[in-house]
Amino acid sequence: MPAETWRLLDTGVADPYTNMAVDEAILLEHREGKTPPTLRFYAWQPPTISLGYFQQLEKEIDVVAVRERGLGLVRRLTGGRAVLHDNEVTYSVVAREDHPLMTGGIRPSYLRLAEALALGLRELGAPVEIASGRKGGQDEHTSAACFDAPSWYEITCGGRKLVGSAQTRKGGVVLQHGSIVIALNVDDLFAVLKMPSEAVRQRLKDKFYHQACGLEDILGRRVEGEEIKAGIARAFTRLYGLEFIRGELTDGEKGRLEELRAKYASKDWLERR
Repeated sequence: MPAETWRLLDTGVADPYTNMAVDEAILLEHREGKTPPTLRFYAWQPPTISLGYFQQLEKEIDVVAVRERGLGLVRRLTGGRAVLHDNEVTYSVVAREDHPLMTGGIRPSYLRLAEALALGLRELGAPVEIASGRKGGQDEHTSAACFDAPSWYEITCGGRKLVGSAQTRKGGVVLQHGSIVIALNVDDLFAVLKMPSEAVRQRLKDKFYHQACGLEDILGRRVEGEEIKAGIARAFTRLYGLEFIRGELTDGEKGRLEELRAKYASKDWLERR
C-alpha cells in the first residue's frame, strides 16, 4: 500500500503577522482542494506574545510592557492562552476533518497528533509522556499563560509541560499549531501578563518554573531546531505512514498573504474580544 503524501514546509523565521497569515492561507487553500495536507515548521522574530482568539487583551496583557521589551504581539486564529514564542520550534498541521488523523472530534485528533510529537521528542532522548486529559479547576489566580493552563493530552516530562498546542476547525478543515519549547523565557512572559499584584506575579512565576520546561532542561545539552523538525517528521511517518515531500508556499497561498497579514496586524483584530 503506497504511503500517503503530505507537504512539508519549513518557512523559517518571520514576523508574527506573517506567521499567522501563512497558517490561515494554508487552511484556506486546503479547504478549496488546492493543496495537500501540510506539516509546517516556523520561528518568530521578534520574540512574540500570541494571544488566544477568545482572550481579552486589555484584561490580560500589558501592552506597554510588551513594547518596552521589544516583543511582538498578535492574536491567533486558535483558542487557548497567551504564549511567548521565543526559543522554540513552532509547528502547524492542516488537514481535512475527515482525514483519519482528524476524525472523531477535537480530543481524538489532539491525541493522535500528540502521539507523533511525543515519539519525535523521544527519538531525541526526551522521556516525555502524554498527560491523559484536562485536570481539575484552576486556582484563584491562574495566569493567562498557556503553559500554566491544563489542556487535553499535553506533552510533559516529569509532570512539566513541554509542548503547548491549540486547534481550530473551519469549513471542514483543521488547523492545529503549537510551541515545542527549547528553552523557557519566563522573565519576558511574566513581565507582560497583567497581575493583581507583584506578589501574585512572583508567586505564579515561581510556580510556572515547576509546571513548564524546555528541551534543553530535559536533555542537558544544546538542542537545534533542525533535529526537532526531523524527529517529528520521522515520527509521523513511522506512526501514520505519511511520506513528506518538501515544498514551498503555492502561488495561491502567497496571493492571500497581503490581505491576511494586514488583518493580523490590525488593531481591530488584536482588540476584537
